[in-house]
Amino acid sequence: MTWDVIVVGAGPVGLMMAGELRLGGVDVVVYEKLPAPPRESRGASFTRRTAESFDQRGLLTRLGATEPADSHFGGVPIDLSLLEEDHRGARGVSQFRTERMLEERAAELGVPVRRGHEVTGVHQTPDGVTVDLDGPDGPGQDSARYLVGCDGGRSTVRRLAGIGFPGPRPTRGFYTADVTGIETRRRRIGENLPDGSMIMAMDLENGVTRVVAYERGMRPKDRDALSYTDLADAWQRLTGESIHHGQCRWISCFTDASRVADAYRSGRIFLAGDATHVQPPAMAQGLSVGVQDAVNLGWKLAAAVNGRAPEGLLDTYHAERHPIGRELARNARAAIELRLTGEDTAPLRTVLGELMTHPDAAAHLAGMLSGLGIRYDMGPGEHPLLGRRMPPDQVLVLPDGSRTRIADLLHTARGVLITTDTGAGAGAARLAQDWADRVDIVTAAWAPDPAPALQAVLVRPDGYVAWTSPGSGRDLTDALTHWFGHPHPAPAAAPAARPA
Repeated sequence: MTWDVIVVGAGPVGLMMAGELRLGGVDVVVYEKLPAPPRESRGASFTRRTAESFDQRGLLTRLGATEPADSHFGGVPIDLSLLEEDHRGARGVSQFRTERMLEERAAELGVPVRRGHEVTGVHQTPDGVTVDLDGPDGPGQDSARYLVGCDGGRSTVRRLAGIGFPGPRPTRGFYTADVTGIETRRRRIGENLPDGSMIMAMDLENGVTRVVAYERGMRPKDRDALSYTDLADAWQRLTGESIHHGQCRWISCFTDASRVADAYRSGRIFLAGDATHVQPPAMAQGLSVGVQDAVNLGWKLAAAVNGRAPEGLLDTYHAERHPIGRELARNARAAIELRLTGEDTAPLRTVLGELMTHPDAAAHLAGMLSGLGIRYDMGPGEHPLLGRRMPPDQVLVLPDGSRTRIADLLHTARGVLITTDTGAGAGAARLAQDWADRVDIVTAAWAPDPAPALQAVLVRPDGYVAWTSPGSGRDLTDALTHWFGHPHPAPAAAPAARPA
């Protein structure tokens, strides 16, 4: 095989996937059909969990300044100040800026990104995958042990792999554009109009305003047939304001379609991002969930390439992420109906707004939208962190008195076992030495101590807690073997030389 892994698609998900694989020591190449990075930015924000995922790899600061994003469901605001944890995402970050950062990081890691190459065929064998390509120099082929399709909602890889993509047909069309030179009231989470129409206006960067308009009865429209005048006319009908004088930098049409792939894996072929799930971009979820797909799959696929993956590890990608995709499609349909049905659902919006004043209800809904509510199956146990992400801002005090955060320990995309120096913590550190080639062992004190207290915690490379002491129903050896494979004992020290 030429490569360990071929990634198709150089958007944020494909580039994140390539970086994750390279951190795991995998030889990876990215193929992209577009000859150059697009200048438009379909995404302009990401969720709290995605911000944390970037932070875990030391990437968040590379994006520069971001603005905290509020949360809502179908236009019903969620008061995040009610919650103990910060669920605020980041907005005002153009997708172009995110892609540029991730491509620069891929280049630093030595990942080649080959643009202008379109996939025309995929051939899978028990040992690998061959890809047919149409590139600048004509037709060609490349091969790898695995293939990951990150090539969007109209994924060629998904179609060639024979994976279904069911979902209802779109019934509504939305106009969206990036415009300069206009002054309009900002409607960052959108504004519902009484007849079921909706408008949105939010700041991007460099004086650009993202505007979205849905006029009741508006049907999906071919992007190539859409003009800025169409959008400006609709905006004026809905608001009474004219934005016809603005300079349109990019315009598009999206629909209310929500779909999720039947499977995230077919043999040696995997899907991630919009190739597995699509929903209206007004939900601001697609890029975020796709990046989390990449962080979930990357370390597992690297373990398989390196011969360290325990049986069934690759199957946990579908098992863990497919329910997230289904939930995303369900939530998108519910939010669109809630937002755009007009006065018929006004009582429902009122009831939901009242529920959102209760912290438990607000936390549940905010957790679905922010990604902080995700809990994976890590086996039996009662500790509240088991299966959830380890809070990345949790501070540790190291033996030398210095301090570090959980996020800083995950930059290399390895597992981390954090232990205290007494009791069960000390025993866990000794036991884990046989996995030290793939799990970092850190002895430290908590500052402050998590509640309930922990003597030891095993954190996967994607930041999720796989085992705790106390609180897990399985022992540490089982957890390490389940997620990181069989132990590899360190070589015994050479015996000391006998005195002459």
